[in-house]
Amino acid sequence: MKVGVLTGGGDCPGLNAVIRAVVRKGEQEYGCAFVGFKDGWRGAVEGRTVPLGIPAVRGILPRGGTILGSSRTNPFKTENGVRDIKDNLAKYEVDALIAIGGEDTLGVAARLHDEYGIPCVGVPKTIDNDLSATDYTFGFDTAVGIATEAIDRLHTTAESHMRVLVVEVMGRHAGWIALHSGLAGGANVILIPEQRFDVDQVCAWVTSRFKASYAPIVVVAEGAMPKDGDMVLKDGTKDSFGHVRLSGVGEWLAKEIEERTGKEARTTVLGHIQRGGTPSAFDRWLATRFGLHAIDAVHEGDFGKMVALKGTDIVRVPIADATAKLKTVDPALYREAGVFFG
Repeated sequence: MKVGVLTGGGDCPGLNAVIRAVVRKGEQEYGCAFVGFKDGWRGAVEGRTVPLGIPAVRGILPRGGTILGSSRTNPFKTENGVRDIKDNLAKYEVDALIAIGGEDTLGVAARLHDEYGIPCVGVPKTIDNDLSATDYTFGFDTAVGIATEAIDRLHTTAESHMRVLVVEVMGRHAGWIALHSGLAGGANVILIPEQRFDVDQVCAWVTSRFKASYAPIVVVAEGAMPKDGDMVLKDGTKDSFGHVRLSGVGEWLAKEIEERTGKEARTTVLGHIQRGGTPSAFDRWLATRFGLHAIDAVHEGDFGKMVALKGTDIVRVPIADATAKLKTVDPALYREAGVFFG
């Protein structure tokens, strides 16, 4: 059997660990051959490939990013995209595809399998941890660790100058990174997309913190929105999946806090720092297990499935179910953090 592998969407710590596990087990135990499609679905549409074998995946376990490259290409928005994918799979004699990605990448895989009969297996990747049907996605733990370390460092400079520091983290529709890193880093305010925030209440928490002779840290997810406003956008452009570019809510909020409280406020936008660098031990472990189980699914012909973490077990779920809705922060979890606000 010849298996195609691709990584789509935003890069993420742990992608190379999945590729390594898929190739090592597939070649050693099942006698599979592999081909990598460059830059996600774009490579599958354009027929751009790289050879994959055990020599190609040696030493990549601790590396961030992806040796295959990635993109946000949507073949359903590309002229003759699906036809080109089918033609290229036939050209390279690929019997099955392993798609490693988040909501958008796996959504394409689900449609290709369900509507066009292309044998696909999915692996869940996103630092946002917002994919349904899996307890955790790889990349999330690394992103939280990076954000937490940043918050730890910002505490000292905030206290030195007695100013407000607003930390903007990633999280378009789900506030998992903000919630986990905010709690772990001892933030005084955490704002997430699932709960619209009251700027006056944020300012009250900030003022309360100063009264206790401490400088406040506010952690805000990029998709968080005020009660009386809209999502703050970097610009109006959209990618091929219809997503606008976020970032800016941190700067906006810092300005509002400064104007309303009279306290100096600065912003740190972590942005792509959260995606980069070597994956954490947990993400290497999880990504490796996902890869091992993904090639098992291919070998057994169990297509249209995504590997998922349930407790400590790796299970298989329909890709369509995993992408049907996002996994967002439960209001009860957010209320738990509220005791530390202000």
